[in-house]
Amino acid sequence: MLSMSTNNLSYNDQGGSDSAVEVGQETTPTSSNAGFGLFSTNFKKNDDLKEMLESNKDSLKLDAMKRIIALIAKGKNASELFPAVVKNVASKNIELKKLVYVYLVRYAEEQQDLALLSISTFQRALKDPNQLIRASALRVLSSIRVPIIVPIMMLAIKEAASDMSPYVRKTSAHAIQKLYSLDPDQKEHLIEVIDKLLKDKSTLVAGSVVMAFEEVCPDRIDLIHKNYRKLCNLLVDVEEWGQVVIITMLTRYARTQFTSPWKEDGQFDENSETAFYESDEKKTKNGDEKKSYMMDPDHRLLLRNTKPLLQSRNTAVVVSVAQLYWHLAPKHEVGVITKSLVRLLRSHREVQYIVLQNIATMSIQRKGMFEPYMKSFYVRSTDATHIKSLKLEILTSLANEANISTILREFQTYVKSQDKQFAAGTIQAIGRCATNISEVTDTCLQGLVLLLSNRDETVVAESVVVIKKLLQTQPTQHSDIIKHMAKLFDNIAVPMARASILWLMGEYCERVPQIAPDVLRKMAKSFTSEEDIVKLQTVNLAAKLYLTNSKQTKLLTQYILNLGKYDQNYDIRDRTRFIRQLIVPNEKSGALGKYARRILLAPKPAPVLESTYKDRDRYQLGTLSHTINTKASGYLELSDWPAVAPDQSVRNVEVIEPVKEWAPSLGKTGKSKLSKSSDDKFYSDSGEEEEKDKGSGSSSSDDSSSSSSEESSSEAESDEEKSSSQSSEESDKSSSQSEKSSSESDSEQKKKTTKKPPQKKTVKPTAKDSDSDENGNVAKEASSSSAEETSSGSESGSDADSHSGTERKKKTKSKAKPKVEVKSTKEVSLLDLDDFTPTPVTRPTMSVLSPSLLGDLEGLSLSNISSTIQVSGPTFVPEKRHDLLHRMAGKGLSAQYQFPRQPCLYQPTMVSVQISLTNTSDHPLEQIHIGDRSPTGLHMHCFNTIECLLPEASVTVSLGVDFNDSTQAANFQLCTKEDQFSVSIQPAVGELFLPVTMTEQDFRKEQGKLLGMNESSATITMAAENTTSQPISRQVATVANLGVVPSGQDNIHRFAGKTASSGAVVLVTVELRESSTALITINTEKSVMGPMLLRDLKWALAQA
Repeated sequence: MLSMSTNNLSYNDQGGSDSAVEVGQETTPTSSNAGFGLFSTNFKKNDDLKEMLESNKDSLKLDAMKRIIALIAKGKNASELFPAVVKNVASKNIELKKLVYVYLVRYAEEQQDLALLSISTFQRALKDPNQLIRASALRVLSSIRVPIIVPIMMLAIKEAASDMSPYVRKTSAHAIQKLYSLDPDQKEHLIEVIDKLLKDKSTLVAGSVVMAFEEVCPDRIDLIHKNYRKLCNLLVDVEEWGQVVIITMLTRYARTQFTSPWKEDGQFDENSETAFYESDEKKTKNGDEKKSYMMDPDHRLLLRNTKPLLQSRNTAVVVSVAQLYWHLAPKHEVGVITKSLVRLLRSHREVQYIVLQNIATMSIQRKGMFEPYMKSFYVRSTDATHIKSLKLEILTSLANEANISTILREFQTYVKSQDKQFAAGTIQAIGRCATNISEVTDTCLQGLVLLLSNRDETVVAESVVVIKKLLQTQPTQHSDIIKHMAKLFDNIAVPMARASILWLMGEYCERVPQIAPDVLRKMAKSFTSEEDIVKLQTVNLAAKLYLTNSKQTKLLTQYILNLGKYDQNYDIRDRTRFIRQLIVPNEKSGALGKYARRILLAPKPAPVLESTYKDRDRYQLGTLSHTINTKASGYLELSDWPAVAPDQSVRNVEVIEPVKEWAPSLGKTGKSKLSKSSDDKFYSDSGEEEEKDKGSGSSSSDDSSSSSSEESSSEAESDEEKSSSQSSEESDKSSSQSEKSSSESDSEQKKKTTKKPPQKKTVKPTAKDSDSDENGNVAKEASSSSAEETSSGSESGSDADSHSGTERKKKTKSKAKPKVEVKSTKEVSLLDLDDFTPTPVTRPTMSVLSPSLLGDLEGLSLSNISSTIQVSGPTFVPEKRHDLLHRMAGKGLSAQYQFPRQPCLYQPTMVSVQISLTNTSDHPLEQIHIGDRSPTGLHMHCFNTIECLLPEASVTVSLGVDFNDSTQAANFQLCTKEDQFSVSIQPAVGELFLPVTMTEQDFRKEQGKLLGMNESSATITMAAENTTSQPISRQVATVANLGVVPSGQDNIHRFAGKTASSGAVVLVTVELRESSTALITINTEKSVMGPMLLRDLKWALAQA
């Protein structure tokens, strides 16, 4: 929001005291007693900022405000500067006033008295010509939480609601909520303002006013009737935050206004569906009623207009549409949300958690929806525990006779997980599958028994608990399992597992009459050292054995009851005394003793193993209440479908389906007919574009749409409210559309064929702001010239200058033809220093550098050679890529590098390196960046951090490395959020040069300076294919990045370059001699690089 310059230093850095000192205790660096700021009650604290704010220079004030806002952003307390700041609230400097308002919004509530002193200034600012100032003034006014100014706030909100700028109207909608929380008694007046704003046609206002509606009067659905169709049609163009709010509100609205669409399908395959919506059972009994069901056109409009939003990049929007379809769509149409929800599982784990919760609730009722995507719910080793548990829940819900074998094989792997909590959850899931699918009950039981011999105590304990529950369903058939568990009893240490085995022994003691007493004997020995839960089950076992086998266990029971009588835990003491009175007859025993057997050995119902998400469907999906499974504050429940549909004529303000331009509107004047028809025409469905092409638009609307500024839209909307002509209303319509960067406006459709290319280019910067390059493709039609025209078009648009806008269109149209130049300049711009999004770079070709860029690059040279020797473009760019990081070593991250042989724009002494990063794993890789580097002092320009690289995605980034004219490898760490990988770039000696052009005379002159120790030569036998000019040039260019020097002799070939780091000249001469021999001579002051280059050239020229 603020363009912070170098002046935005931390205020702590400018003070003389420790950085831990609060802002109020900091002093200026020029203060003589700065070092004593901690101990003295310094009344001069912040004097430098106060003096700057009180100076006569706006530049000083602006600098001070930037520093203050920076302090606030860092969490510092700057409230004591309030008096000095508030004095500048009436400043005529727009930038300063904006910053003052930002400060006041933060502290107006704390410093209410001082803020009230400036209230007249805020009221004057509400009339300011600048819409940002008007909006900021209203925002500050609504932030002063003093009941005495409620009437002033109400008046300001009402005026702002009629403002010509949609941004100010949006701010007034935000202020409504603040005023309502301050004074709920103003509800009726605020409802009037909400009603007015709901009729607003601007997409900027729609989301904010619906949010105000939800806060102030969510039960007043009568306000929505007239605006329902408009909101449905505006939905696609509203900002994402507004889309979520509107969709949630329309979901509640539809449940009160339309009848259930589930009639037409009759009874759904899953019986649980009718249990979820109780009223459906009654509705679907009558077959005639099912056949006569006709979906309300408004109901269909909502479903049709929200469906495209399933492809939104915003997760919240996708989840909102998904819950709308779940709660409102016919059963056979709900399946469209499945792919979109599964797509979200590639996102961050926080998003995964919410999406999986919603899928878990859905999968219980409609297994068929997600069964085809079952593999998407397989657990990955990198998943967090809570994500694993949710996936486990979903897999268990999706299990049926057809896929149970696959799921059980998956579960077998999960049981071996190192995550103990997840392994325990898997065993519970196996138990649920065994309960729900009778065909695999025995298989699951046998598998769980095998787990009893597992080394992991947690696995064994959970297996015992689940087996105990399964045995209750068929106890007679599984006495062998009970015996097996008794044998393992001594090896099990987990208290819950030991207690479960004891419970099984007591419950089915008559089926294991020989083993149960022996288990009790062992427990009597270790009773005092056991956990409380085990002691309680031991007492129960003793009581049950006493009643069924008193001959063997009478003394054991008495011994255990005596131990329990004096136990430290009062629960165990009470239980022991109760059991003694119940089972041991004496003269004091009451009538209850007769029923001891029926009490302790009563048949018990088998526990039902069911999903924890079974009852969450009572909350609306995607809400906080659904996530926490508790009704949260402010939660609005979905109502049941009405038995009879309410009157649909209440929404008849505008026509839904293809709109006639002069369609009659009920209860409206001629003016409203015009505005409504043009509005509908603009927001009609995409299938009706041909009809829209026939519509006419005035020249004023064309100018307005080309300018695309909020100012022009504001003026147009003002004209509309003053009952202007149809032309101004169409201008309003088109300009409000351009605010949201939507499709072509109605007025521009007339000139669609002639203005389509420029229109694409003027829209492009807006798309770029929202990460237009996220798909990784380079747009070929964009050029540097078109970018200039686009930016100038934006400026002219912000000034609302229709004349310059028209000129811009002509210029962009005329410059859209040359394609070669466009491509080359685009590729070069990919090396832009400020590009914060890693953009895939196309592979360089022979004509990478444009002449204009070459001219700019000439000045980058630091060499001391003569001005006649100029850097040129590469004659050859090798396509060979070298492995930087293998995908196995990089845990899915693969990296390759190549040398594009282009001058490095980051620093002229660096060598440009292109790195291609590929994610070969099945999960996103986050925060890819360069870590530590070696050798020490290695100068490298790193690429910006890549926030997220999706699976199977690739991105190409540029590095600049200063090798210091050495072939020593550049070692560094390639890091992700989780890992660090040591990698190295090893340059060939030929890649350390830049090609230069020079005359033959200059070549000989430079060669004469580099004789003796600066010369290396060798005679070689050339391959037969390499004895002519073209093959020699190709082979030399393959080895080294050198330029060709013209030669007057056919048998001598000369090449020249200079080292990238020091700019030292490198001269290569290939002199052909008789019988396919050649003399290679290299002249350079770099005595190490010369022999290395000679060796590489000898090998290359000798090869066929």
